[in-house]
Amino acid sequence: MIDLMSVVDWSRAQFALTAMFHWFFVPLTLGLGIIVAVMETIYVRKKSEKWLAATKFWMRLFGINFACGVATGIILEFEFGTNWSNYSWFVGDIFGAPLAIEGILAFFLEATFIAVMFFGWGKVSKRFHLTATWLTAIGASISALWILIANAWMQYPVGMKFNPDEMRNVMDNFWSVALSPIALNKFCHAVMSGWALSGVVVVGICCWFLLKKRNVELATMSMKVGAWIGIIGLGLTMLTGDGSAVQVAKHQPMKLAAMEGLYRGNSGQEIVGFGILNPDKTISNDEDPMLFDISIPYGLSVLARHDYEAFVPGINDIIDGKDIDENGNQINTVPYAERIECGRAAQEALRQYNAAKEAGDSAAMVQHQAAMEKDYAFFGYGYFNSVEEAIPNVPMTFYAFHIMVLAGGFILLVLLVAIFALYKKPKWTGKRLFQYVGLLSIPIVYICSQCGWIVAEVGRQPWTIQDILPASAAISEMSVASVQTTFFIFLVLFTGILIAELSIMCKQIRLRSRHELNDEIESSNKEK
Repeated sequence: MIDLMSVVDWSRAQFALTAMFHWFFVPLTLGLGIIVAVMETIYVRKKSEKWLAATKFWMRLFGINFACGVATGIILEFEFGTNWSNYSWFVGDIFGAPLAIEGILAFFLEATFIAVMFFGWGKVSKRFHLTATWLTAIGASISALWILIANAWMQYPVGMKFNPDEMRNVMDNFWSVALSPIALNKFCHAVMSGWALSGVVVVGICCWFLLKKRNVELATMSMKVGAWIGIIGLGLTMLTGDGSAVQVAKHQPMKLAAMEGLYRGNSGQEIVGFGILNPDKTISNDEDPMLFDISIPYGLSVLARHDYEAFVPGINDIIDGKDIDENGNQINTVPYAERIECGRAAQEALRQYNAAKEAGDSAAMVQHQAAMEKDYAFFGYGYFNSVEEAIPNVPMTFYAFHIMVLAGGFILLVLLVAIFALYKKPKWTGKRLFQYVGLLSIPIVYICSQCGWIVAEVGRQPWTIQDILPASAAISEMSVASVQTTFFIFLVLFTGILIAELSIMCKQIRLRSRHELNDEIESSNKEK
């Protein structure tokens, strides 16, 4: 059992490592592609060589980041087969479909037009090249759509039916999977957060140019596009984040409770604006969950249910099976202890079904299948020995959520000040304080982005598929040593990729700072 849990922990750590490194590249790809497309659109409309030079500069940074994202993404998908083969077998027919569509449709769309985007200058018409740039950016978003549909299905499994003969789930409604409200909201939230991150990165890099007093015109032009894309993206991220909170409250209440460190809920539940968790708090004692907190009255009820008087259950409430319906009436859901019993009953019914199948007893097969289907909604709980195993890591989820919110507030302020300075107070952009804050916003926006991913994934633990399959039942039969070895190999590999990307991008930025726009345009005209 100790070896099993070690394999589970190391496999989870390896997948988290890969996903987090991959998530360094994905948001910038999603947003920078749009920014480049907008800049090229301005170039085509205004026929300004300055906008052409700006487009080509940011396009180079996009290409570097895109290549690194593809490299880490391929490894991430392979890990489902190497480390999580039980998961792949159990739901491969469902989970594999969106990934297959992503590979066939979106990736080929990107691969086709990214060649035109980078190598088509002067070989195709301006409008055709612009079309290729937009299709590359759109293709990246379509790619994200299908990946996030697959991820959302893990959070809210729909459109499936368990086949006891094959011992796995099969898809019975593709559109329920593809059009899941969680999937659509997650897609919009992730893509818009990519816009916000990319806008902040562009503003930050432009602040570096301003700090060095080089390429001031390029910096000012680019900052306007980056700030507007960033503020639009952040506004829509906040809007879709509100939708995510409603969906989480409805389908994953334990995640919401962990996000707030909430053990006992109330009607008109406050939300923690800033707080420090009590490390001694457990579901078994009556200690205060917070050592210190600053809370907003009614905030969590409004966030979760858009009703300031709504009841929001805490961890203990959910475990005990207590909630309140939309009319404010107390209702009893299934307590976790009972879910564990139902899960074990479903698993036992499945074993009896297989025994009846081997014996050729069709009547018994029908009986056991009906018993299994009755309790299948809690199938995964049967793997737990106690209710504590079904609780996510509360400190990690809580702090990641609140750091994300605070960092998001800082980013919003930076973008608003940048837009105000560019259009109302141009002298502000020459102030060192403005420039240093812009540079500081780059690591902060990445921290914000990573924390959002941690909340989404750690908050749903211990599940790989919500309520159906925990991580302990999803792994491959591997030795601890092999998983540890590959973990450190990937750590070195991904760190190398990240260092290489940052080095190449910084080199491109330094090269750009050595040549003013007018000098480059004059040199280009001489070549023509």
